[in-house]
Amino acid sequence: MSRPLPYSVKDLNYDNAKFRHRSFFKVITQSLFTSNLKRDCMSCSTGKFLVALMIFGIVYLMLTHTSPSHSVPSGLAKGIRTNKEDKAIDGGSSFRRLWRRAPRLPPRLSPDEKGGNGSFIQVPMNTKLGSEWIDRQQKVKDAFIHAWYGYKKYAMGYDELMPLSQQGTDGLGGLGATVVDALDTAMIMGVDEAVSEAGSWIERHLLDRIHHKGQVNLFETTIRVLGGLLSAYHLRGGEQGMNLTSKGPRPIVYLETAKNLADRLLSAFTSSPTSIPFSDVVLRDSSAHPAPGGLSSTSEVSTLQLEFNYLSTVSGDPKYSMEAMKVLEHFKTLPKVEGLVPIYISPQSGEFSGEDIRLGSRGDSYYEYLIKVWLQQGTSRNANWTYLHDMYEEAMNGVKHLLVRKSIPNGLTFVGELPYGKNGGFSAKMDHLVCFLPGTLALGATKGITKERAMKDNLLTFEDLENLKLAEDLAKTCFEMYSVTSTGLSPEIAYFHTEEFYEGGLDGGNKSSEYVNDIIIKRADRHNLLRPETVESLFFLYRITEDPKYREWGWQIFEAFEKYTKVTSGGYTSLDDVTTLPPHRRDKMETFFLGETLKYLYLLFGESSVIPLDKYVFNTEAHPFPIKGTI
Repeated sequence: MSRPLPYSVKDLNYDNAKFRHRSFFKVITQSLFTSNLKRDCMSCSTGKFLVALMIFGIVYLMLTHTSPSHSVPSGLAKGIRTNKEDKAIDGGSSFRRLWRRAPRLPPRLSPDEKGGNGSFIQVPMNTKLGSEWIDRQQKVKDAFIHAWYGYKKYAMGYDELMPLSQQGTDGLGGLGATVVDALDTAMIMGVDEAVSEAGSWIERHLLDRIHHKGQVNLFETTIRVLGGLLSAYHLRGGEQGMNLTSKGPRPIVYLETAKNLADRLLSAFTSSPTSIPFSDVVLRDSSAHPAPGGLSSTSEVSTLQLEFNYLSTVSGDPKYSMEAMKVLEHFKTLPKVEGLVPIYISPQSGEFSGEDIRLGSRGDSYYEYLIKVWLQQGTSRNANWTYLHDMYEEAMNGVKHLLVRKSIPNGLTFVGELPYGKNGGFSAKMDHLVCFLPGTLALGATKGITKERAMKDNLLTFEDLENLKLAEDLAKTCFEMYSVTSTGLSPEIAYFHTEEFYEGGLDGGNKSSEYVNDIIIKRADRHNLLRPETVESLFFLYRITEDPKYREWGWQIFEAFEKYTKVTSGGYTSLDDVTTLPPHRRDKMETFFLGETLKYLYLLFGESSVIPLDKYVFNTEAHPFPIKGTI
C-alpha cells in the first residue's frame, strides 16, 4: 500500500465550517433558551421583566458597538491610526470590549509569503503590487513583439526562425507553424499589428500550402496549426466567441481553413486498420502511413481529441470527434499498470508495445487529455464520458504509488520513470516535459475554480487535496530545476540524487542553490529549448491557489529568458548548455515560445478573469477552447 502524501489542517481554510468557532455570546444564549431556566423564568412576571431587560441591554450594546468610520489619509497603510483617532474610536465604554467577538485567526502562510523579519507581507492589490504586475505583463508583451519582429523580418511563412543566422527553416511540414501558433497569443495580448499580419498571411497562403505540401506529423500539425486556427476562430468572435479583435480576416476564414486541414488529417484515422491512427499524413493527396518502425507514440495519438471535438462542435459535423474519440475509447479497453501505460502503441495491432512507462516525452499529454477532454464537455457531460475521469484518477494514483520519489539530501519531490515496466528498475530521471503535471493535477482537483471557492463549497475530496499538495511540491521541484543552474534556466532533462542513484560533478553550476546536490544534470541533457511546461504549471497553480509565489517564480524565469536567450536583431534562441556562462546558443526559436511560453507568462501576470479556467480548457499547445455550456 502506498503511503499518503503529507497533508495537514493548515491547508484548510480557517473559515471552513468544520473549524468555525461559536462565539461566547451564542453559547450563553443557546444554553439559556434551551434549558429549564427558560421555562422557570417565563412563568413569573419578574422573570419576564428580567428577560426583557436583558434583551434591551443586548440591543443597546449591539447598536453602540459599531465604531464610526474614519478615512485614512492618502499614502497611509490600511489600519494605521493616529493617537487622536485612537481616542475617538476607543473613547466609548471600555466595558464594550468585553462583548467583542474574539478575532479570527489569520490564514497560515507559507514561509515564501512571510517577510524576512517574520512579519506577513500584506500589500493591497490594485495599488503598488497591481501596477508592478501590469508593468511586468507589459514586458512579456514587449518580448512577444520582439520575437514576432524577428520572425516577420527573417522567416515569415517558414515554420520557425533561426535568429542567429537570420533565416527561416521548415521542420514542421512547411505550413508556417509560427504564424498560426502565435496568432491567438497576439489576440490575447492585443498586439493588433501581429494579429493583422498573421491573419492576412493565413488568408492568402495557408490553404494553398495545405493543398500542395507533403508529409506532416499528425500530432504536431493538430496541436499547433489546427488548434491555433480554431482558437483564433473563437477569439475572433466565431460561434459566439470572445471577439477580442477586429483585425485580420473574418472568423469563417479560420474555420474553413481548419476544416480543410482536418479533412486531410482524417486520413491518418481512416487508413489505419485499428482505432489507432498512423503518425504521418501526406497533405497533398490525403494519404497516411505509420512512422518508421511502425509504432505511434501514446501521447501523440491521444492528444488530438480537444481539437477534433471542438471542430465538430463549431462545424456541426460529428465525423471529426467520432474518429478522434475512438482512440480514447479503445485505450479504455487496454490493460494498464495501475492506470499507467507504455509510451508506444501499434496502429497495426492496436496494442501497446514495450514496457517503458514515463510522463515525459511520448507519454506526457495522454494523461493531460484524459482530464481535459472530460472537462471540455462541460454541462453536456454524461455517463458516456465518465470513463475519462475514472482513467485519469486511476493514472494519478498510479503516479503517486509507482513514480513519485524524494531526492536527497533536501527532499525535492520528483516523478521518475519505469523504463522496464513495474517489475523493472526505477529511473530517477525527469524530463522538463513532466512539469506539465503540477498544472494538470491542480486543474483536475478543483476543475478550474479557486481552491478557496472549492473548499467553501465543500467540493474537494481528500484525494483532490492530496493531488493539490503533490502539484505544489512538484511545481517547487520544477522551479528549482531552473534556479539550480548558472543561467537560471532549466535543462531539458534532470536526474535526482537518491539512495540508489548519484553521479558527482554534474550539478547545475549555481553553487549557492540549496538543491545543488539534489539535482544532477548530465552533459547531453543541458540544453534549453524555451519550453513552456513549468510556466504553464505556475499559471494554473496561481489561478487555483492564488499564491503570489508562483508569479514571482514566473518572473524570475522570464528575466532569465530575457538575459540569456534574447537576440538583439529579433527573436529568442534556444541554448546548448544552461550550466555555463555565457551559455552557447543554438540558433532556433521554437514555435511554442510564442504560442505557449510567453502566453502563459502573460496570463500569469494578468487578471484571472481573462480566459478563466472554469470556462476554457487549453490544449497541449496552450490554445484555449471554450468549455461547452459556459460561454
